[in-house]
Amino acid sequence: MLRRCLLMAIVIALPSFVHAQPAKKKDDSPPPAVQPLWPDGAPGAQGKDAGDIPGIMVYPAPAEIATGTAVVVCPGGGYGALAMDHEGHQIAQWLNKNGIFAVVVKYRLGPKYRYPTQLHDAQRAIRHVRHHASDWKLDPQKVGILGFSAGGHLTSTVLTQFDKGDPEAKDLIDRQGSRPDFGVLMYPVITLTGPFAHGGSRNNLLGKDADPKLVDSLCNEKRVTKETPPTFLIHTSEDTAVPPENSILFYMALQKHKVPSEMHIYEKGRHGLGLGPADLPYSSWPDRCLAWLTSRGFSKK
Repeated sequence: MLRRCLLMAIVIALPSFVHAQPAKKKDDSPPPAVQPLWPDGAPGAQGKDAGDIPGIMVYPAPAEIATGTAVVVCPGGGYGALAMDHEGHQIAQWLNKNGIFAVVVKYRLGPKYRYPTQLHDAQRAIRHVRHHASDWKLDPQKVGILGFSAGGHLTSTVLTQFDKGDPEAKDLIDRQGSRPDFGVLMYPVITLTGPFAHGGSRNNLLGKDADPKLVDSLCNEKRVTKETPPTFLIHTSEDTAVPPENSILFYMALQKHKVPSEMHIYEKGRHGLGLGPADLPYSSWPDRCLAWLTSRGFSKK
């Protein structure tokens, strides 16, 4: 009933193939090295293995087309893994080709690390970009965040939980604010309760026996306020892993609080498509996203 009532408010793409096709051919250049977010050790680290060291991969845009905008990218993986290729490396390359500086976050994962560790890692990435804005020739007021699936839940958490930074912090990066200037949510996990929740993400993030009040507090459609940054959302009707109602719930909350937002729900396409196969209408989402970013002054189409 919820989806049916919202059909007039949603852009539905034309039908295409029922099954997802092979992904677009990607650039074969290797990803950059991971830089630790905390060179002296991350807060709450439980060891010194790779999974204990949150970091970022930095992708500068070509100088001749650079827009001064940066996007922090949060790959998905159910909070138990990271889809660093098609939801990280490939996305950064696409952003670079459009003059946007990209930073892919390697955040810590469950079940070893629970909330709010992942939030702190993503916030640190935003602070890091702002701290280096002058060095990287970026506009510190044009720093956005983009996330897929569980990374979309992390992104929506960053969009609804942020601060102005600590002006007295000894660590200069911590003096920077963590509020993104815009957000892009790709087939995101939003709610953690009810029929549309993604149980695997919830359990990895919070544990199977998490306090119901904590679980409810991270149903991010309930945390939207008028201060939530402008947001662009993409989903598909065929997504059975993370139903499109997740995006719909967040979009409804954005509209309720008059937050500038745009949502596209495509008819065809399974979960986890990244940029998408060329023969599905879903693959038009990058152009639609760039058009939205341009309309808000964050890109040049």
